[in-house]
Amino acid sequence: MTTRAKLTVYSALATALAALCLTPLLTTKSWIINAFVVIAAVAASGAGLRRTPFYRWTVPLGQLLVLFVLLLVGFAGSTAVWGGVVPGPRSVHTLGQVLGTGLDDIQEYAIPAPPNPGLRLILVASVGLIAVVVDTVAVTYRRSALAGLPLLALYSVGNGLAGSGGSWIWFALAAGGYLVLLFAEGQDRVSRWGRVFRGSSRGTGGTGALSQGGQRVGVLALALALLLPVFLPRWDAGLIHGTSGPGSGKGSGSGGAASLDPLVTLEAAFNSPSDEVLLNYRMDGDQAQSTYLRTGSLDTFDGASWKLVSTGLGDLKNLPRPAGLTDADLPTIDGDFEVTDRLESAWLPVPYPARSITVPNPDSWQVDALTDTVQPTKDKAIKGLKYQVSALDVRPTATELRTAPAAPAQIVEHYTELPRELPPVVAEKALAVTAKARTPYDKALALQSWFTGPEFTYDTKIQPGTGSSAIETFLRDRRGFCVHFASTMAAMARTLKIPARVAVGFTPGDAKGGNQFSVTGQKYHAWPELYFEGFGWTRFEPTKSRGVQPSYADPVSAPATAPTQQPTAAAQSTAPVAAPSVGSDCDPRLRRLGECEDRKKTAAGAHEESWLLSWQVLGTLAGVLVLIALLLTPMFWRTMLRRRRIGPGGRRRPGGSGPAELTDEQVLAAWDELVDSAWDLGIPPDESRTPRSAARRISETAELDEASAAAAGRVALAAERVLYARDARIAAPLAADVRTARDGLWAGAGRTGRTRAVLLPPSSAQLSWRISDAVLAARLAVRGRVSRVTGAVTGPVRRAWGGLRRRKGGGESGES
Repeated sequence: MTTRAKLTVYSALATALAALCLTPLLTTKSWIINAFVVIAAVAASGAGLRRTPFYRWTVPLGQLLVLFVLLLVGFAGSTAVWGGVVPGPRSVHTLGQVLGTGLDDIQEYAIPAPPNPGLRLILVASVGLIAVVVDTVAVTYRRSALAGLPLLALYSVGNGLAGSGGSWIWFALAAGGYLVLLFAEGQDRVSRWGRVFRGSSRGTGGTGALSQGGQRVGVLALALALLLPVFLPRWDAGLIHGTSGPGSGKGSGSGGAASLDPLVTLEAAFNSPSDEVLLNYRMDGDQAQSTYLRTGSLDTFDGASWKLVSTGLGDLKNLPRPAGLTDADLPTIDGDFEVTDRLESAWLPVPYPARSITVPNPDSWQVDALTDTVQPTKDKAIKGLKYQVSALDVRPTATELRTAPAAPAQIVEHYTELPRELPPVVAEKALAVTAKARTPYDKALALQSWFTGPEFTYDTKIQPGTGSSAIETFLRDRRGFCVHFASTMAAMARTLKIPARVAVGFTPGDAKGGNQFSVTGQKYHAWPELYFEGFGWTRFEPTKSRGVQPSYADPVSAPATAPTQQPTAAAQSTAPVAAPSVGSDCDPRLRRLGECEDRKKTAAGAHEESWLLSWQVLGTLAGVLVLIALLLTPMFWRTMLRRRRIGPGGRRRPGGSGPAELTDEQVLAAWDELVDSAWDLGIPPDESRTPRSAARRISETAELDEASAAAAGRVALAAERVLYARDARIAAPLAADVRTARDGLWAGAGRTGRTRAVLLPPSSAQLSWRISDAVLAARLAVRGRVSRVTGAVTGPVRRAWGGLRRRKGGGESGES
């Protein structure tokens, strides 16, 4: 491996090791594999571009282009053109939307944050940019010491956000990668002095002593940097010790960010399912085992995701009247709730619609008047919280919802708004599914029945997302989990002018006896809420095999009955359901809810689908590699041919003394290389001329200087002696003459000509001639072999037939 190649590899390694300090920023770690792929692509593209005659400053531009294409394919590949492989303008727009959501999420979430696409895009893109800077400084411009600045910036940001946990490990890895890069540059500098001496390190001038001494100094400095802070006083901030005061990366303090978006928290929970108890509560009444705990609603869909756009925050002591609910004299459902230490940052889980909420510190909470979402005013206000909720017991019937009056204009206008780039398939499929429905309720019921039918499959391994591309993919593949079902049904309802939004929270907790329930991380859920005048926001359950279906979802259900506890799949699907084993320890109510299968899942089975292995990325990379290989084939072939022609070689005269004597093949190969070099720079060969006449023509056309013209003349003279003399013995260093003449040709050519001579040399046409000759020779060989085989098979038959005809002819002659 050349020293330049070592620098390329070690710069990529240093960036990868420094990037590991970013892994604690998200709840999952698989995104780092995507970052490693980007680092490798940046290093490979830089190595290829540095072999071209372009200016050095064009190398990082090419690397940035490669990085941009990878990000397009990886994070906006679903909107690519040409079969989902080639990114287009729509992909650029989608990538901008994903980036925008990521920038918003930075202000919202604490560390570790959920692995939503926006945050993963920012992390992967940041690592890719650092990789470009490090490769440019260390390899393109050979200033490895300066490459420590971007590596230090990457480490400082990652360590500062992630906190102090394990920071010495990240420092050791980042520093080790930087030292390896410095060692590689030291070897490169020494190798350019001349031949590297590999002798004993005891000598005073050997480079072995220099190398080993530098390694000792580097390892000693790294060891001191890791061990010395142990014996020094500890400060509250710095590169090694994480901050612990307000505003730290973990959000512990008034300045910390809170994970306020429950939809992203939900997606993270499905990536890392947990059986840890988040919430315990006691609730009375026959609705207790079927009551959802709603943390909030997302009222705006901008094409990238569903979001809550607050219009006004009010006091928790004065809860707003539930929108659309006309009957205020309804019975209530009362409950006592206690949050564990495992739920640190979240919106307040309450039954909907809540009439009153009692908390120890009301000033720590505020209510969004539009969606009745109870939000914290400071980070971790919910941790260990005990509170009481009194909620209205709203039980509409199917008949009441079917005959509900039209919604107010302001509700319809706000809750049916859709982005312009919404894929047409959403509205088309909504119209097709609800073609036979007449009322908004019947259309909602038709959508729910379609989602819970046999066409859809519940699958938590699907990449999370609620944007337009995720909805389009879900409608195409028909696989997903509650986030996909809820967001897609809400979007389809809006295309039908039914006010809809996405609610997030928890399904009913596990029964513990005595009206006691516990909520684990397995209970995170999302569902659509549709508006019906007189009853307000009404829950539907489109997620197959999950959740509890309300009574009004069945049009033949009796009015005012308690909601059924059958799972959605059992109510809507006729597909056979496997019976639980006799020895199952699953609670009977959980079995009815379809939650028993979830209890068997562990965090080890969690999976975050990576764009690394998607067929769009693999197809694009394969296509790009094939295209690059085809474009660079002439350059590589010409380079290998040149090295074979004018490389070292020859045989010595008998006795082993005197200059090397060249063979006739080597002399003619040197002449061919001179002719092809001139051909590559725009002087095509003229086979009607003698070598000396051709050399004179090349010198005059290219206006070679005296030294280059003399070198070309010597090569031509040697070629003529081989071609025409009886016993030609050439001992001149023709390889050096060819290089001198070639340098003269390059000096007189412009940059465009030199670039074409490297990337698309005209003399590479000989490659196609050789391929044609090889194909023709193969065809002739096959034809000859087939003729021999045919002759061997048919020869005896033909000879026998000829003898038979001769005997027959002789008999006829004798009779006559």
